[in-house]
Amino acid sequence: MADFNTVPEVTEDLAQGRMIVLVDERSQDPAGLVTVGEGELVMLAQRVTPDAVNFMMRQAGSQPVVAAAPERLEALQLRAMVPDRQGPRGAAIMVAVNADHLPGTGVSARDRALTIQRLADPSSRPSDFVQPGYVTPLRARPGGVLRRAGHTEAAVDLARLAGMEPVAAMATILDENGELASTEYLLEFARRHGLKIASIRDLIAYRRRTERLIALEARTVMPTRYGEFEVFAYRSLVDDNPYIALTMGPVNDGQPTLVRMHSACLTGDVLGSLLCDCGQQLEHSFRMIAAEGRGVLVYIQHHEGRGIGIIHKLKAYELQRQGLDTVDANLALGFPVDARDYGIGAQVLYDLGLRKVRFLTNNPTKRVGLEAYGLTVVEQVPIETPPNPHNLRYLQTKRDRMGHAIHLDQQSQPNGGLGAHAEEGL
Repeated sequence: MADFNTVPEVTEDLAQGRMIVLVDERSQDPAGLVTVGEGELVMLAQRVTPDAVNFMMRQAGSQPVVAAAPERLEALQLRAMVPDRQGPRGAAIMVAVNADHLPGTGVSARDRALTIQRLADPSSRPSDFVQPGYVTPLRARPGGVLRRAGHTEAAVDLARLAGMEPVAAMATILDENGELASTEYLLEFARRHGLKIASIRDLIAYRRRTERLIALEARTVMPTRYGEFEVFAYRSLVDDNPYIALTMGPVNDGQPTLVRMHSACLTGDVLGSLLCDCGQQLEHSFRMIAAEGRGVLVYIQHHEGRGIGIIHKLKAYELQRQGLDTVDANLALGFPVDARDYGIGAQVLYDLGLRKVRFLTNNPTKRVGLEAYGLTVVEQVPIETPPNPHNLRYLQTKRDRMGHAIHLDQQSQPNGGLGAHAEEGL
C-alpha cells in the first residue's frame, strides 16, 4: 500500500532519533477495506527525551512502555510481573521500574525519559533500577517477528536493523474516544505529525527476504506404511528445536499443497491414548497426503501438550480427573491455554518451496499469521475423526472454548471419566 513506508525508510528515521507509527498485520474485511488491529508510536530508547515522552502521552493517549530483547532484561535481572504467565496476545510483561536516584518520583516525563534511557544503556546494572516503578518493560521473544508477530518484537527488530541497542519505547495510539485507532486514523495521525508509518507484516516480509532462521541438517528418503516420503530435518537457529518435514510428490511447483503441521503428542501418537484424537489425526493426515500423492507433514516435537511438555501434560491429566477441562487444567498449572507458535514451521514450508497451502486443521486460529510469512492459505481442510467415550469432553472443549471446527456424534456422551486433557491434536 502506497501509504505505508518501507522498512529501510522507517529504520533510517529511527536511527535519526525520530518516532514512527508501527501497525500490526494488515488484513481485509469482508467489504475489501484494509484494517489493522493496533498502532503504536515507536522510538529508539536511546533517543528518548522528556519532550518525546510528553508527546507520546498527550498525542498517542497512553503511557510509554519499553520493548527490550530478552538478553537485555536478563542482564538487568528484571523479572516477569507474573511468572510463567503471558499477557494479552502472548505479551511478556515485566515488573515496572524506575531508574535509581531520579530527580522526582518517576511519574514525570523527565523521570520516565531517564528511566527509558537507562534501560537502553549497555553500561547499566541491576542496581541502577528500583521496583516497582512507572516504566513497564516488555520482553521480546528470541527471533523477533519471525517467532511472534507482535509490536514488542517488531520494535526490537527495528532497533537492531537501525544499528542501535535492542530497546525501544512504545505507546499505543488511541482515538478521541479512547479506543484503538482505526487504519484511517493511524494514517491521518502519521500525516498530521509528519511521521513515517510501517506495518509488522512488511517487517516480517523484509526479514524473511533478508534472513534465515532455520538450518537444514539432514535429508533422506523414508519408506512408511503410507508410502515413500522424503524427510527434511531442520534446526531452529532461534532455540535449536528440530522441525521434521515429510514430503510426498512435487511440493514446490506453485500449486496449492496439502499441509499438516502436527504438534507432537507422545501419549496419542505413540502410546495409543484414547484421551485425545492426536494419533488419529496424524494417521488420517498421512493417508490424505498419500491419497493425493503430494503434500507435506511437519512434525513439531516441542509442541507437546500445546507447548507445556509431557510432564506438565500428565499433571494436567490428574487435574482433569478432578473435574477441570483441558483449558482450565493448563491455566491451573500456570500456563497459557496454548503456548505454541508456528513462525519457524512457516519458514520450513517456505524453504521447501511452498507458496499456496491447503491447511489440514480444525483450528481456525492456527492459520493466522501464516500469510505474513509468504504463504497463502487457499483452503482449510478439516480432519474428521470419530470421538470415543474417553475424549468426547476434550473434543467438546476444543469446539466450544477454543473455536475448533469439530462435528460430534450427538448420540455419544461423555462417561464421566478422564474426558479432557492438556494434549492437542490440531
